[in-house]
Amino acid sequence: MLGSGLSNQSGAAVGALAFPVIGPVGVVAVRQWVAACVLVVGVRPRLRGFSAYQWRPVLGLAVVFATMNVSLYAAIDRVGLGLAVTLEFLGPLGVALAGARRRVDLCCASAVLAAVAVLTRPQPSSDYLGVGLALSAAVCWACYILLNREVGRRVPGAQGSAAAAAVSGLLYLPVGAVVLWHHPPTAGALGAALVAGVLSSAVPFVADLLALRRVPSHHFGVWMSVNPVFAALIGWVVLGERMTGVAWVAVGVIVGANAVGAAGSGGGKGAEGE
Repeated sequence: MLGSGLSNQSGAAVGALAFPVIGPVGVVAVRQWVAACVLVVGVRPRLRGFSAYQWRPVLGLAVVFATMNVSLYAAIDRVGLGLAVTLEFLGPLGVALAGARRRVDLCCASAVLAAVAVLTRPQPSSDYLGVGLALSAAVCWACYILLNREVGRRVPGAQGSAAAAAVSGLLYLPVGAVVLWHHPPTAGALGAALVAGVLSSAVPFVADLLALRRVPSHHFGVWMSVNPVFAALIGWVVLGERMTGVAWVAVGVIVGANAVGAAGSGGGKGAEGE
């Protein structure tokens, strides 16, 4: 779980280096193609043997995966890696707190709303489209967690992940071809997009699937709370992004609320047995 978060945010930062040349959509297209190739070749899913019962969550996961990535990368391009990932993190936090009835969960939700209000408070430089894209990615991430768990139940091994990555890559073929035709990539930009494909798609895709089979969903939510911290630190080191002290406090509140709320939101059964 920690490796998934570190790999994901490192890949996003490296991919952002290619934005000036091929843009977020171009980076996402290459990323999806790399993930598809790596997973299909490595896993070799038996697509012809999939039943309709298995295909339904796989196709849903593919669409969510594609939408989540383009929303997040477009948000990163506009508001920075740290803020974009922090807002996107509201997705898994929502999953962790969904259906909670404890008083502490209500307090956590209230703290998160206050922190988000601080992060997105109106300012002359506020990029509302970037904030909206990050929140769209949050909704997609919540769906990703739920669908990935369902795929793990219905499809053996990592075949479901590989199939979803293949479908997602196919969805980006026409769009990516047009973008790269109009914005020819340099060797450096192409290399950054390829690295992003491995670190932010192939590695976390399989890691998350395997983790959700072995740990309770609330534990998964707790460990995923490191993502905003990783994003802010990596954005600072790799992209030179700076966050204000108030923004760091807001990130800390969101991370802490997730850890507190998710830690007590479920029992001890793993994702596979829930």
